[in-house]
Amino acid sequence: MPRKTNTEKRDGKGRGRGASTERRTPRPKPKIDFTVDALDYKNTNLLRQFVTDQGRILPRKYTGLPAHYQRRLNRAIKRARQMLLMK
Repeated sequence: MPRKTNTEKRDGKGRGRGASTERRTPRPKPKIDFTVDALDYKNTNLLRQFVTDQGRILPRKYTGLPAHYQRRLNRAIKRARQMLLMK
């Protein structure tokens, strides 16, 4: 039986970049309306916005924060967990 060539393998289905005609709508990125000083482990109301219901920290892809804000956010959330201010 002859092998299939690349043109025969493609049937329009699958995980290729241009295969699907539907586009995903991107998640809305929140505007940064706080200062670096507000990123504190005691400010649990602010920190809860960046944690899922299961307690996972949202990645930069979804938060839209700059890298240095995200690192401070992670540190503050982990400190708040250690102090039993957050779950």
